[in-house]
Amino acid sequence: MKKLFIPLLAVAALAVGASPAMPASTATVTVQIKRLSFVPTTASIKTGDTVRWVNSDTQNHQVVSNNGSFVSPILGPGKTYSHRFTAAAIYRYHDGLNAAVKGTVRVTGPPPAVTIGASLPIIVYGQQVTLSGTASSGNPNERVTIYQQPYPQTSFAEMTTVLTTTGGAWNLVLTPSPKTLTQYQAKWNGRTSVTVGVQVRPRIRLSYRNGRFTTIVQSAASHARRSVQAQRLSRFGQWVTLKKVRLGGQSSAVFRLTLPTGKSQIRVAMSINQAGAGYLAGYSPTITVRRR
Repeated sequence: MKKLFIPLLAVAALAVGASPAMPASTATVTVQIKRLSFVPTTASIKTGDTVRWVNSDTQNHQVVSNNGSFVSPILGPGKTYSHRFTAAAIYRYHDGLNAAVKGTVRVTGPPPAVTIGASLPIIVYGQQVTLSGTASSGNPNERVTIYQQPYPQTSFAEMTTVLTTTGGAWNLVLTPSPKTLTQYQAKWNGRTSVTVGVQVRPRIRLSYRNGRFTTIVQSAASHARRSVQAQRLSRFGQWVTLKKVRLGGQSSAVFRLTLPTGKSQIRVAMSINQAGAGYLAGYSPTITVRRR
């Protein structure tokens, strides 16, 4: 299987296309990850070159392509992530832990024959995603075939065929939405786009009533006997684990927490190990509990 991508913005840029022949020599460009910026903000390279991101900050960061074509693991201070760009395009990306921090990679070379992008590279289970792209002919009514590779399959399989519209554009709403990590390619006129991925977090629900919390974890797999963490947001802006909670046969649990007087912000988190293969770590929406 292809390399798993690790964890939310809608894609606005075109994704990438078929890979042309690689140049004889390639280069690596380094981008520093600072607290509030990527330096340089725009990296200009040629087809086949590599961008290497270095976390030069004291906090964690994550490099996430807006269209799902590359996603780094969470990078601690001093850690690095590299990605080789095999097709000419403008690639926009952001910090997965701070979406306001944005960057761009401009790759020059032969234009791609067919492009593909995902509206959301990371989704919560059940969330809808749209694939879109362009055939370089610019003509309507061209047939573009979409292929998918959901985890744990080891090869791509044909999913459907769409027709281009004005300007050669095409789009496809994924119904049903991806149930687990899934990668996609588009093929047109004998050319193949690069691969984009849609990663999935379990959907975690949390409610509170009469002193008791109820949590339910939803995905395509059962999470019975797996565990989640009940967390409280500290005054320093950090999530502190209060209790480890074991899920029952319906992937749910009811539990109590000892909370301080006043207002507490509570969530339930599930680690990537507990979420299981093909899923990212997940967390519930935050709820506010007041204790007198």
